[in-house]
Formats: sequence, structure tokens, C-alpha cells
Amino acid sequence: MSTADLSAAKFEAAALFQRKRMMAFAVPAVILAYFTYIFFAFDLPGLAKRANLENAVTLASDSWSYKVHVTRSNRTGDIAYAIEGERKGTYPEGTRPDWVSGDEVVTVDLGAGHLVHLLPGNRTEVEIPGYDLITAEVEGRKVLTNLKGDLPDWINASDRRVAIKTPEGRITLTGTKTEVFNYFPGWELFWFTLDSPYHGQSAIKILFGDRIDPARSNIAGAVQDVWTNKMWRHNEVVWAIGETILMAFLGTMGAAMIALPLSFLAAKRFAPFVAIRVATRRLFDFVRGVDALIWTVVLSRAFGPGPLTGALAILVTDTGTFGKIFSEALENVDEKQIEGVSSTGAKPLQRYRFGVIPQVVPVLLAQVLYFLESNTRSATIIGAITGGGIGLLLTQAIQTQKDWEEVAYYITLVIGMVIFMDWVSGKLRAKLIGRKD
Repeated sequence: MSTADLSAAKFEAAALFQRKRMMAFAVPAVILAYFTYIFFAFDLPGLAKRANLENAVTLASDSWSYKVHVTRSNRTGDIAYAIEGERKGTYPEGTRPDWVSGDEVVTVDLGAGHLVHLLPGNRTEVEIPGYDLITAEVEGRKVLTNLKGDLPDWINASDRRVAIKTPEGRITLTGTKTEVFNYFPGWELFWFTLDSPYHGQSAIKILFGDRIDPARSNIAGAVQDVWTNKMWRHNEVVWAIGETILMAFLGTMGAAMIALPLSFLAAKRFAPFVAIRVATRRLFDFVRGVDALIWTVVLSRAFGPGPLTGALAILVTDTGTFGKIFSEALENVDEKQIEGVSSTGAKPLQRYRFGVIPQVVPVLLAQVLYFLESNTRSATIIGAITGGGIGLLLTQAIQTQKDWEEVAYYITLVIGMVIFMDWVSGKLRAKLIGRKD
């Protein structure tokens, strides 16, 4: 090697090391700048300041528990007992929870020494261990109490509203009503409502015991009451799950049926005319470039709300996606198999049918089954917009800001539905395509 070549090699090596040192500095600097941008753009300090972990804990606890409302009207003096405060969960006339006692003075035992006494004359006394007796009286729209000075965080009091929150329950007093909430774990009334003769009965007694309802057999009556449960609406939920799966199935399969013939026009090997090929590809780019949620809004304006609109939104979006995937698969088919079919005198359509389709079927089916599984999950969100499927029920439960146990129930069903569709698609994939051990 000459001196000039050696000098050039040393120069290139020095330049290479210099570039590597610059990259070693530049990459961490870019990452640091990116995280700095996120820190200010997303207002992380403000987010941390606004965060309320107590509300998060309350929401999480409401998802696996229920509360019983003891409500006294400060206008009529009537007292009602209802699970989740709903009329469908109201205790029948003459019955009440066993932790409520007394007639003239009604005492609500929240547990751990927390007692609420509902006295005549719209007066209330609250006993909390370690704190002075709290007295309150409603006069018109005002709530008069003995609370003075600095109050603990778990008491919020004004002359219009008093709210007391303890680990055992909550008490709220306003001019119109006095309400006590008592919390319990579980999803109460999930199987039978309070007006069902099977409520509170054991499964053994229902299955093997004497007839509980003279008009019906135990099993038939129990199934009917579970199916028509007014609190949890199991019949509506099952129907909604079916709508969601149907939306995903119709949208996915319809898109595959439309995209398959169009993909031949987008494949260079099968579409010799550039104009047709470019136009078809741009069509695929257009329909898949717009998200399914946007198509849902557009189509709902055209066709109105409903599960069919959600299926059409999935169909439009997946047509573009399938068209691109299918056309790329067609570009990679083996020409020898097509030539073999052609040598038998097959016509063009027959060459496609017996020389092309068998080669791309595994890819096509694998993609269609994957998108069917994915669209089952997407149909939940689309249904929330179009007013169909389990997504609608989930949105309604969230909007109430109080039925978080129903939200947890619907989310559990959605997860189970996705797992089921994953299992079904795996079985179909193994049956239609085959599985290598």
C-alpha cells in the first residue's frame, strides 16, 4: 500500500470514528429533546397536579362492589331502600336490609360503630368513632348542623349540602333528601332481582328442592328470571354481543369479497394497463386512509344509526386494507404453476381459479381471520357511535358516572368475546390452512 493510500485509509477511519462519536452523542440528545418536548407539550406537571388518586380508587372499588341507598325524603318523611338507588332495585313494601332498625327513629348501622339515626322532624344524628356526635336538621332548603371550625377532609359542609365520607359508607344531606350509602362487595342482583321468588335461594334448592314458584318449575323459572333480569338486562346484553360479532363478521367478509377481484386490477402482473392499476391502488389508499371511526360518522349521517352502519364502516376501511394485502400476495405468486394450468388449455379465468387462487388462499385466509378477530374489538367502539352492539351499552353505563359495576361487566364480556373469536379463528385457520407442528 502506498503512502497516499495509507493516508486516505487513515483519513476515512478517522472520519468514521468521528461520525460514530457524533451519533453516540446525537441519538441520546434527540431522545432527551423528544422527552423534554413531551414533558411540556402534554403538561405533565399540570397533569400530576390535577390527578386525584382518591377518585381513581373510588371508581375501581365501585367496579367490584355495590351500594345500598337509604333515602329519606325531607318533604314527605318517607324512607326508601334501593340497591344502587334504582327503582328496579327497590326493596318490596314492608321489607328493608337487616342492618336498618327502628320505626320512629330509624338507625342505619354502617358497621365498625358508624351509626346514622334518622329522627322525626327531618333531624339526623351521625355517630363516628373518634369524632363528636354530628347533628343536622333541615329547614326549608337549608341544612343546619353543629359543625364548626376546621373540618376534616372527609366532611364537606355548607348551609345547602353536607357530605360525610367514611370508610364504612357515605351520608349526604340536602334540603330535599337525606341519603345514606352502604357499600358491599360483589354484583348484587346479578342473577335475580328482589321481586323474584328465587332471590336469596341457594343453587341446590333451586336445582333439587321443592318447587318455589307454584306456576313454574324451578329450573325454567330461574332461567326465565335470569334472562329477564331488569337490573343487569342479560337478554339485551346477549343480543348486543350478537350484534357486535355480526358487525365484525359482515364488515370483514364483505370487504374480503369486494377486495379480492379488485386486487387483480391493482397487481402489476395481472393488470397491464397502468391507468387501471394506479386508479385501483389510489382507491385502496383512499378508503383505508380514512379511519373506520370517521367512516362511521359519515355513514351514520347517510344511513342513520344502527349495526348495519357499523358493518359498512368496517367494510369500507377493510376493503382498502385487504386490497393492498391481496394485491401484494398476487405479485408474489409462482409463475410455473400458472404455466402448468395454461398448458392444459385453460382459459384466463380458469388460470386464475386453478393457478393463482390456490397459491394465495393461505395468505388471504390468514389475513381475513386476523382482521375478523381484530374487528370484533373495533366493533365495540364503532357500536358506541352508531348505536348498536355492546359498545352502546358500555357507553351508556359510562355516561351515568355511577354504574361502574356494569362498566366492569361489559368490559369483561368484551374481553371474553375477543378471546372467543381468537379461539374460533385459530380453529378455522388450522382447519382451512393447516398447522405445522
